[in-house]
Amino acid sequence: MSENDATDLLRKTEHIGVEIWIDGGWGVDALLGRQTRLHNDIDIFVQKKDSAAFTAMLLSNGYRETEVEFTTNDHTAWIDPDNRIIDLHLFEFTETGSLCFEGGIYPADILNGKGTIGGIAVRCLTVEAQILYHQGYKLKEKDIQDILLLCSTFGLPVPEGIQR
Repeated sequence: MSENDATDLLRKTEHIGVEIWIDGGWGVDALLGRQTRLHNDIDIFVQKKDSAAFTAMLLSNGYRETEVEFTTNDHTAWIDPDNRIIDLHLFEFTETGSLCFEGGIYPADILNGKGTIGGIAVRCLTVEAQILYHQGYKLKEKDIQDILLLCSTFGLPVPEGIQR
């Protein structure tokens, strides 16, 4: 998923009027304001109420849902003929304004991150949320790089156990 692919997707999503939030590697790069590495996908959060419009847009642009190891009703992967992958997370806001994703309740302020991809302003997970959610599993080298870049750029301590 190149920067041009990502910005094309952002424009198409804006055109259909669906709000999205960027997570994962592109979410990190959005917070940093520049692409720091290659990305095989883009992680996107979409409200469940907008899922039909968003998936219709994906289908009309050649994407098809594909089953992967993490597939659930609220977490799916979509791939197009050029092997561009969208990692789609569907969530709801609760009555109290919290975020509900796959049965877990999270503070809504995790979605208060602001960044840019290819000069386009995007909403994304906050720096703190990105660092927190990059923990608790066996990290790949790219995950470690993402955490170290966020910590050094934003003056945050590197979490215990994160090292090259």
